Amino acid sequence: MCVNWQERFAETPDVLIGARSCRTVVTVGKVSIGGGKFVTMAGPCSVESEEQLSSIGYFVRRAGASFLRGGAFKPRSSPYAFQGLGRKGLELLVEVRRRTGLAIVTEVMAERDVPMVAEAADMLQIGSRSMENDSLLEAAARSGRPILLKRGLMASIGDLLRAAQIILSCGNPNVVLCERGIRTFDNTLRNTFDAAGIALLKQITHLPVIADPSHACGNRELVPELARIGVAAGADGMIVEVHPDPARAWSDGEQSLTFAGFEKMMHDLAPWIALREQALCQQQTLTVLTPCAEAAA
Repeated sequence: MCVNWQERFAETPDVLIGARSCRTVVTVGKVSIGGGKFVTMAGPCSVESEEQLSSIGYFVRRAGASFLRGGAFKPRSSPYAFQGLGRKGLELLVEVRRRTGLAIVTEVMAERDVPMVAEAADMLQIGSRSMENDSLLEAAARSGRPILLKRGLMASIGDLLRAAQIILSCGNPNVVLCERGIRTFDNTLRNTFDAAGIALLKQITHLPVIADPSHACGNRELVPELARIGVAAGADGMIVEVHPDPARAWSDGEQSLTFAGFEKMMHDLAPWIALREQALCQQQTLTVLTPCAEAAA
């Protein structure tokens, strides 16, 4: 029995594929997300220093990344953990963007900070802990910046779609969904990676979807494998953590790839990405004359 997703998620009509909504391509600077090319966002969990961020920016660009990720404001589980450099971190991101040409994606945590972060960043990240903060979603949407919306720690697919609906309802169509793992009964790894969620979102929504293999497992040894699963599930890109010396990282060092690890992952992913893009081209050729509503049936 086929599920009628329009009925199942009737509260989020603007997010689902339908007669009014073909595939959305989110353009950030010169980079298009959801347009067929696999997009990589890479960088440190936290911005620590100009030297650290600059070295990472130059490296990930050479290795194939289009975005530099880095937290200036950090939501942490412990109140005693490093909370980010704040405005200084944003200034460093802006400077490294000037040097490298990479687009910047960084998290905004508070409604009052939206104008400041939007002035610096090319794309605003709504983190998993903020996914259900409606006032923050509305403020971020009205900033005019594209939004990277991460799935909440214990959010269902429906919860994620409702959060995206809020952003679209505020007049901002440029939303990218991110599967970053959810908390389940199994605590072997940091989170449980929902590859089926990626496949479902790609089938029922018109929004781009990316994977976050770093937070999905919390272990750098597994990040390349989960990145490959994300590609196979149909993700339009990925966001990963990279650090020149993970053992000394100020946050999330255990899940951050070394430079060598990131380079190897990008090399090993290349044939998988090529197969994905080839399959997309074939699919687009077959459906080029099919109306959106029929394609969603």
